[in-house]
Amino acid sequence: MSVPRPSAQGNLMESHGKLSKSHIVNERLIDIPLLLYGVLFICAGMLMYLLGLLMSLPRLIFGLNWLLLGLNEWIVWYSGVPVTIGTLLVFADLFVLFPAKRSRVGVFFEPLPDLHITVALTAYNDEDSIGDSVRDFLVHPLVKRVIVVSNNSTDRTLERAVQSGAIAFDEPLQGYGHCVYRCFKEATGFEDTDLIVLCEGDLTFRAYDVDKLVAYVPHADIVNGTRIVEQLRDPDTQLSTFIYYGNFFAAKLLEAKRLGKGTFTDLGSTYKLCRRTALQHLLPSLNPAVNLEFNAHFLDTALAHNLRVVECPITFHQRVGISKGGNVNNRRAFKVGIRMILGLVLGWRATGP
Repeated sequence: MSVPRPSAQGNLMESHGKLSKSHIVNERLIDIPLLLYGVLFICAGMLMYLLGLLMSLPRLIFGLNWLLLGLNEWIVWYSGVPVTIGTLLVFADLFVLFPAKRSRVGVFFEPLPDLHITVALTAYNDEDSIGDSVRDFLVHPLVKRVIVVSNNSTDRTLERAVQSGAIAFDEPLQGYGHCVYRCFKEATGFEDTDLIVLCEGDLTFRAYDVDKLVAYVPHADIVNGTRIVEQLRDPDTQLSTFIYYGNFFAAKLLEAKRLGKGTFTDLGSTYKLCRRTALQHLLPSLNPAVNLEFNAHFLDTALAHNLRVVECPITFHQRVGISKGGNVNNRRAFKVGIRMILGLVLGWRATGP
């Protein structure tokens, strides 16, 4: 009795099914941010080793070998485990998976016929600066209008914004994320401009940098301003040395997570230029309840949606008034930085001040 042989069509379908499953597995593997995990493992191992070195000081000075020697040796010895794991993950992502993760499309170039802009400024108790900030942008030849979103300010921010020529809105839900989201929502409602600039109303940024942002528009959906260039920063801004390098480190973690999708140096900058169509596509996926780390959430979500994000160096100046964001002091900046890292690794959730 002969065994029936499968038809050619059946073989083809079976082969196609195997290829599809293989393709799905490969796609899932490529999506895993091994470089991000590897860097965090290496950092954890280095911290363990540093802890071991610090522990040896009281052990040797006060003669506490009987109490600390075993634990001290264990920490130093096993600090190599996360470093080894991290190194393997970094190697796998950079030298095995990176060619598949990197875009093969080439240099994107799509100029816009109309470069007029709607500027959206965030504001919270910025009555001393909002008027000058609005006027600064309104005199720029590419700016068609300026809108100001006051985040439930208790001073005369709204009044002075209107007096200076802005279209003003009040966002009653407290929090930086709610304010920025309202800015985007209101700005995308103006159909006569294809470009939207997000900025702050505290005079830390200047309208003349719009020209630099616009220069990158043909290559990107979002042009993110970076404050990393030393020569373009005033010496008396709220960016302390700790905040400056912490922000740079967090930006590199985003780069590691979205390997092959961009180069990033500033994860906390508000100043950015977006194509209106890209924002409309992105808004439903943003969580306005994410507070002071919303800019990191915005960039991470944009990259997850395969939007093209390019950085552009901008100037950064001393703010007018008291800082109320994540740069108030190093302690608060550290908390925001930890939430950024947790958001990159575990996902973005609603956060407090």
